[in-house]
Formats: sequence, C-alpha cells, structure tokens
Amino acid sequence: MKELLMMKGAKTLVDVATKVQAGETVLLVTDYAKTDIAQAVAAVACDRGAEVMIMSMKPRKRAGEEPPAAVAAAMKNADVVIVPVSYSITHTHAVKNAAAAGARIIVMTDFTPEVMMHGGIEADFDQIKPTCIAVAKALETAEEIHITSPGGTDLRFNTKGRRGNALYCVVEKGQFSTIPTIEANTTPIEGTAEGIIVCDASIPYLGIGLVDEPVICKVEGGFITEIKGGRAAEILRKDLASHADKNSYNIAELGIGLNPKCRMCGIMLEDEGVLGTCHIGIGTSLTLGGVTKAPCHYDLIMWHPTIAADGKVIFDKDHPTL
Repeated sequence: MKELLMMKGAKTLVDVATKVQAGETVLLVTDYAKTDIAQAVAAVACDRGAEVMIMSMKPRKRAGEEPPAAVAAAMKNADVVIVPVSYSITHTHAVKNAAAAGARIIVMTDFTPEVMMHGGIEADFDQIKPTCIAVAKALETAEEIHITSPGGTDLRFNTKGRRGNALYCVVEKGQFSTIPTIEANTTPIEGTAEGIIVCDASIPYLGIGLVDEPVICKVEGGFITEIKGGRAAEILRKDLASHADKNSYNIAELGIGLNPKCRMCGIMLEDEGVLGTCHIGIGTSLTLGGVTKAPCHYDLIMWHPTIAADGKVIFDKDHPTL
C-alpha cells in the first residue's frame, strides 16, 4: 500500500510538476538516504518514455553546500532535474546554472515517503498558481516591505528592483520550484533590513524543527546581530558562528506560504508552504535574485504575519488580500 501511495506522488511530480515528455532527459539527483524516493519517481518517468538517470551522492553536510562537480555538470545537460536530497542544494550555483541552461528543476529537500503520500503534494497547484503569481508581482513592484506578527516580528527592508518569485510547484524551461511548498518570495536589498524577527513556528534545519520557544533575532544593517531564546536559538547561534562568515547572518529572503494542504510538521518543504505563515531566509540569496553567497541558507518561520508592500497590506495573518 505504501508503495502505491508513493507512486501517486511520483506521478504528480512527473505529470504535473515537470510534465515529462517521451525522449526527454530526466536526471534524479539524490543521496544515499533518499534513493527509494528517487527510484519511485524514476519508474514513472521511464514509463513516460524519458531517458532517466539517477546520480546518488554522499549527503551534503549542510543546506546550501554545492553538489559534486560531476553532478552539477550533468544538471546543466538535462531537460528535467528532480532533486530528492537530505540537505538542500536549492541555493547553489549548480541549481542556478542548470536553470540558466534551460532545465526544469524540482527540489524535494528532506522528503519522506509520508510527504510523497499526503499533505501539500495533494494540493491543486494549477488552482493556486494565479494567487501565487499575484503575490509575487506585488512583492516585485514594491520598494519597501514591512512585516509584523502577533508574536512580535517587526521587520522592514527595501526591495526596489528585486524580482518576485512565484513557486507553485509547476516549472517551465529555465525555472526551478520547491515542492510541495507553494510560496511567493523576494530578496531584500543587501544592508537594508532593520528590526526584529520572532520565529514562533519552525526552523526546519539543524535538527530543530518545530520550535518550543520563540527565537528572537535582532536585525541591523541587513544582518542578524543578536539571537535570543531557548534550545533552538542556541543551536542556531552556534551553527552560524561556526561558519565564521558574516554572510551567514544576511537577511536573504521573505517567503509567504500559500499551500492550504501543507502541515506544520518540522519538514522544511511542508512547513514553509503552510498558509498563514511566512519565513525569513538567512544566508544565501543568490538563486532568488539577490547577490549574496553564504555557507548556508536557513528559514525562520512565523505564524500569522501581516505583510505590507509600500503601505498596502498584501497578506493579512492567514490569507492574501489582493
């Protein structure tokens, strides 16, 4: 039964998310912990007449670490790249370069068989697509973003000239999307973010997951300058310090969750898509339209944000207002 339910998710990835055609080259980039998921997707792609390859690498040590050079080269030469991995390679030169070469890329970080069967992957991606595009457009045309939340977030940044990204789990040539998160996101102009971030939902990295105590980050001049809280705050603080790179503290992203089927469960690509949340990404912004490359990219997720673009509320606690 589990295998049959996983095949349903695999068909969504092949037939809906990437629309694989006969004769196309499909590359599954995976690691030793996710080969069962890669094989399920590969089986469906083979059935559709594609030329399918699986490249399995050693799990990366952290989110944002580049894959091996041979994997990166293969990604640039595939029509479709599907990436079930333990640690995210989304924010890497490998993904950026593969998209620039025309690949259709779907990222499946930290997927489990359960995520293949239930939750966000059951959403109607095409139905949510127009809303996602509209929110991304509102972010792209704004000059200043202001985020507040009942938990205490109060953050402003400038985003003039930065693109808005609509990630709705369906990709065309030269695009990448995560799945099953549906989100609209943008990147702040470096050095402009100021205020307070209160993460009271999840940090789905570093073994943290759902937070049992809010993580409070002070932001000055575009960087986190102070981190307070309990166990989760201590883990995050130690990890960022270990990189010995100021860019690890960079305010890199605002992402707005838009998938009504996603669940807050401690798995990154479920948590980030939950409708009624937003996340602030820190570290690398390179693949989203920014210019910063850092040793890591982590997302701090909060509940019920109010988000204003140039003074107009575009998201009010649990839903878009466009």
